[in-house]
Amino acid sequence: MSSMRNAVQRRNHKERAQPLERAKYGILEKHKDYSLRARDHNEKRKRLRILRQKAQDRNPDEFHFAMMSSATNNGRKITDRGNKALSNDVVRLLKTQDAGYLRTIAQRVRKERERLEEEVMLVDEIGEEDEEMEDNAKAGKRTIFVDTKEEQNVFETPVESLRRPRRQSVPGSGIDHGASADSVPPKTPSQRAVEAEVLAQKAERALRQRQRKEQESRRKRLNALRSQEQDLMAAEQELENQRAKMSNSTGGVNKNGVKFKIRERKR
Repeated sequence: MSSMRNAVQRRNHKERAQPLERAKYGILEKHKDYSLRARDHNEKRKRLRILRQKAQDRNPDEFHFAMMSSATNNGRKITDRGNKALSNDVVRLLKTQDAGYLRTIAQRVRKERERLEEEVMLVDEIGEEDEEMEDNAKAGKRTIFVDTKEEQNVFETPVESLRRPRRQSVPGSGIDHGASADSVPPKTPSQRAVEAEVLAQKAERALRQRQRKEQESRRKRLNALRSQEQDLMAAEQELENQRAKMSNSTGGVNKNGVKFKIRERKR
């Protein structure tokens, strides 16, 4: 009979899936999953109840001899980590070496910051000169460079000399060069020349954009170096203050929060 029961096709068992509106919560929890979660939750509650009872039953006046060799800070026990305490002279020497290292790093950062500042200023000046030349070219102006200040003061260029003289007609020849030059129609540029000019303009725009990005990265690096230099200077100053306090050559604040000042003996 068992073989006949197994031979008959039976309906497959299918577990209920998570509804579509609750698909964001993951797989639908089954009864065995709930049992495991409930057992773990009850064990944690039981453990917390036992710890809470032990805390209530603890005697605050309880004493054991281990308390004599231990210390507390704000209610927390401070244990010995096994580190050997260094002498005051050794700690002062270590702080001196740390100050020297910070001074070396600060000097390196300062040199790099000065170099970047020069680069940024130089690129800004070159950009301003390029913009000025472009404005002059758009306005139809001509820039003339001189060697000295005196030549700049006395140099004058008449506008008529900068203009291109027109060709005059030769008397007796019957040919008027000026009229012939005006009568000749302007020559149209070829397609290849137009394409070359467009490509040159695109390359120039790409170059300017790349230079602008490089200049922006320089400025960001410069700001980061300035901030790093300030942090190093503050750390060096703090080390100097600590060394001075260790040598009793400066004032400060004691453990009770009272400010004090070291007074030098009058000579």
